[in-house]
Amino acid sequence: MASVPLPAPCGDVAFEGVVHIVCVLDPAAYEVRVAYADARGRPFGWVAAFDAAMAGEGGQTLLSMNGGMYHKDLTPVGLLVEDGREKVPLNLEDGEGNFFMKPNGVFMIGRDGRGTVMEASAYERAAQDALYATQSGPMLVIDGEIHPRFEPDGASRHIRNGVGIDGKGRTVLAVSRKPVSLGSFARLFRDELGCRNALFLDGAISTLTGNGKVVIGGKHPAGPILTVFERKQ
Repeated sequence: MASVPLPAPCGDVAFEGVVHIVCVLDPAAYEVRVAYADARGRPFGWVAAFDAAMAGEGGQTLLSMNGGMYHKDLTPVGLLVEDGREKVPLNLEDGEGNFFMKPNGVFMIGRDGRGTVMEASAYERAAQDALYATQSGPMLVIDGEIHPRFEPDGASRHIRNGVGIDGKGRTVLAVSRKPVSLGSFARLFRDELGCRNALFLDGAISTLTGNGKVVIGGKHPAGPILTVFERKQ
């Protein structure tokens, strides 16, 4: 099957023997949003279904990917903010699984259109005024340090996707083309992509679409969805 061309801000980056698709998004040129449900409150359910819904409304997505953890009914496990409205509150509880591997974190888009990644507890203390936000976990990189619970190259390997903010304030999205450990994926963001803070979004079911076509993954379930549009000039 022929490969799908990558959107303009994306390219392949080889790191520690694994190729990753990396999308670097200047806030002046691209608008990043978080989406979850349609106007009737029904979850989109999977990434390509969201793209199709947007196309039906005349809004072509540039790219989309899984945007955070969810329960079996697709409701977000943690914080969800859409269009400035908090739909699901911040979750600081303890539990099992990747989401609860503290510190976990929040990716948000502020009213100025710029992205931020921070620990969930820091988000609570700062009382952020987000336009869009999603909570996931674990953090990959925290103030330049790899998450303390990661092994350098653990045996658990999956196709993974995540988000970080680079030194120029650009949102950086990445998804591995092959299974990768959390340790290596974290180092990709810190050492190759220059992100002092980065957040794990999902693994094993990670999906990336470009211009409405599936690049990585497929009809896997999705709760929150990160999506990107070209900013109108």
